[in-house]
Amino acid sequence: RHRHKEKWAATAPRIPSTRLALHHFDTSYSLHLGALWPSVRAALLCEQKYGALLNNFAAADHVPQELELLNTTDFISEGSQKAQHWQQGAAVGEARGCQEGRTVMQAEMVTQAEMSPPLCTSISSKIKCYTFPRGDITRFRPARPDALGLLDYYLMDAASLLPVLALNVQPDDFVLDLCAAPGGKTLALLQTGFCGHLAANDVSISRTKRLYQILHSYIPKEVRDTVSVTSYDGRDWDQVEGGTFHKVLVDVPCTTDRHSAMEEDNNIFHKRRTKERQMLPMLQLELLMAGILAAKPGGEVVYSTCSMSPMQNECVVERALDIAETQFNISVHAEDLSHFRTLFQDTFSFFSDCRLGELVLPHLTANFGPMYFCKLRRM
Repeated sequence: RHRHKEKWAATAPRIPSTRLALHHFDTSYSLHLGALWPSVRAALLCEQKYGALLNNFAAADHVPQELELLNTTDFISEGSQKAQHWQQGAAVGEARGCQEGRTVMQAEMVTQAEMSPPLCTSISSKIKCYTFPRGDITRFRPARPDALGLLDYYLMDAASLLPVLALNVQPDDFVLDLCAAPGGKTLALLQTGFCGHLAANDVSISRTKRLYQILHSYIPKEVRDTVSVTSYDGRDWDQVEGGTFHKVLVDVPCTTDRHSAMEEDNNIFHKRRTKERQMLPMLQLELLMAGILAAKPGGEVVYSTCSMSPMQNECVVERALDIAETQFNISVHAEDLSHFRTLFQDTFSFFSDCRLGELVLPHLTANFGPMYFCKLRRM
């Protein structure tokens, strides 16, 4: 009568989603990144670095000076200066007609400049983003409002600006940000001052609310009026407005590697979201195809993720190029972005073995990313 039945747990103990994510990354990225993976893994599990994207619309002329006193630099203007030096070097090299007596470094600079003639023009000097030097993990103060209530800068992963710089928005361009929320890249696109019209779309209504908040906190009304915010399913965009945009940014949902390794909340590696995670490459492909079809002939599309997975990165791009050709008879050309690696190697740690596009890897001394980006031109 006094014997009792041993209790059994109704369910097996739940394995944290972060641990599932890390196990998945250990399996796949140790193969993909090889000897780089242990250091990338360590960086992924450490505090992320941020950059301060300057808000050109705020009355905050004192902010650059304040940031420079903290020993931060605008990594974009540094890259532009590098590009100008290379092009001057190339011009000098052509004048001399030979490379005799020049150092290896100078010869490399000339070669780089010859490879990428439009370097200076391809980096928007209007976008300014300050970062602390390599190895410096100082945090920025929170953003402050100006007299009209517009915040002076936006803190974001500085690598997230690379897809926007790659898009290279020109005056009066019609621009589509297909998966725009929470809004950092949308904000950066507006900082160029060049968007003739910006369509910012995100399927999630709750995330679109966050996008509205950011626009209200940073952008004056007369500029906000040039932005149309919508909540369509991005996969159907070509049925809404096909073939109308000069520039399209397709920053797709992905495994968000850093978030998945660090945060339980809203983690795509949760057991309940297994099917959703497995379907990501298909969703990404459909969104990229919608982006390509939304671009005018001659228009440009940048595809980006914050994942290191080739299945979500190069494989999606290669499949989209194939489908565009075979099913839609559209020729799409993948652009060479290797000059980004050279221009910004002092700020970011790049993976050197991407088949297409560029990939920023987290690194303990430069803990930005991951960020994959690839530029396509619709012919």
